[in-house]
Amino acid sequence: MTTYDLAVIGAGSGGVRAARIAASLGAKVVLAEESRIGGTCVIRGCVPKKLLVYASRFGVDFQDSSGFGWSHEAATFSWQRLLMSINAELARLETVYTQNLLSAGVRIVPFHAELLGAGGVKFRATGETIRARHILIATGARPATYEQLPGWDLCDTSDDIFGWESQPKRVLIHGAGYISVEFACLLARLGSEVTVVCRGSHILRGFDTELSQHLQSELQAAGITFLLHQTLGAVRQESASLKVELSGGASVCADAVVSALGRRPNVQGLGLQAAGINTDARGAIVVDKQFRTSAPDVFAVGDVTNPLQLTPVAIRDGQSFAQTLFAKGPALSRTTAIPTAVFTTPELGTVGLTEEDAVSHYGEVDVYICKFRPMKGVLSGASVQCLFKLIINRADDRILGAHVIGPEAGEIIQLLSVSLNMGARKSDLDVTLPVHPTLAEEILTMRTPVRRHSRSEAA
Repeated sequence: MTTYDLAVIGAGSGGVRAARIAASLGAKVVLAEESRIGGTCVIRGCVPKKLLVYASRFGVDFQDSSGFGWSHEAATFSWQRLLMSINAELARLETVYTQNLLSAGVRIVPFHAELLGAGGVKFRATGETIRARHILIATGARPATYEQLPGWDLCDTSDDIFGWESQPKRVLIHGAGYISVEFACLLARLGSEVTVVCRGSHILRGFDTELSQHLQSELQAAGITFLLHQTLGAVRQESASLKVELSGGASVCADAVVSALGRRPNVQGLGLQAAGINTDARGAIVVDKQFRTSAPDVFAVGDVTNPLQLTPVAIRDGQSFAQTLFAKGPALSRTTAIPTAVFTTPELGTVGLTEEDAVSHYGEVDVYICKFRPMKGVLSGASVQCLFKLIINRADDRILGAHVIGPEAGEIIQLLSVSLNMGARKSDLDVTLPVHPTLAEEILTMRTPVRRHSRSEAA
């Protein structure tokens, strides 16, 4: 029986990084992945979704160009041609990931793996059993399914969208998180009639409320229908379409129904119980700050542990795990202000505290807001309104949160996150010379707070 220093189960962002770093530090590593190398982000998440987002923006760009003197023939769009190009790029990326692992000396096993306890791992398809001094579970998450819903099997998930042979004319999306609104936006901009069913009063629960409501207004103005305070009651096949019954009593016909109710830790068939590994109420593997599970020498990183479900978090944790274990060095610090973006059009970027959380934690908070029409819209006629928002702790002038809606918001918030993690103050922005004319300069020119919260509100 072969013995390894590290066996990694799952070749997503966290698992690939951990395996490659451990191997580069001299460890004998085996990595098991029953699907494709790269995991959710590369194969059926961030990368293909962002490519779809880029595609969705060209149609309006063609229209806007007429205001700048361009004229052109009517543009046509092919879903099949787009998916063919995306799949070719994903195959290229998977090859790169695979080659990087092999070059580092990692053995790749393309089969499902399960724990046998006491450092044992079995590859189900071949029956091969190995031993490992350390085991890392990095199997990620999978789309949640709503199996209590009559007709749930007629619904697609976000994973299924990348396999659609044609683009549905009418799409209903159940859910209001970032996956839901991103796909709703890109499908609408590619020509589908999109309806979003949301059980709450607005989209993106957990984000800054003002930001969420502003984005919802922009998406609604772009043609997306939002049905609020409702859930799905049943989905039924009617001829060539689907009839969706809503909790409010109404019904909607669609050609495709997408369930986007979040993601759940992917722990099926891993043998966690037999190995003595504890999970929480959501099925996520419970780990400590060093990524240790309740079983000796078994660790876990990434979405399977239910942290913030962000690729950079999984990558950072995978690298930190490997370096700490095999280089015997300190763990990489995880910053407290984690930036993220929602790739709708317009984009949303956010880092730090929401206004609601800042008031709750600090009390004396100033809020700076700037709403404006981007310069490009003056000639194109586009009516998109940008929203820039800063949350400032009045006691020490420190920036607690920064929130942006507008073109390239993700790029802007990436750099703002550096400022927040360095402890920047509002006065630091005030003395910084802006680049003119740009969108980002508006962050530096906000001088007067639009709201000043007091401690009595926090109480």
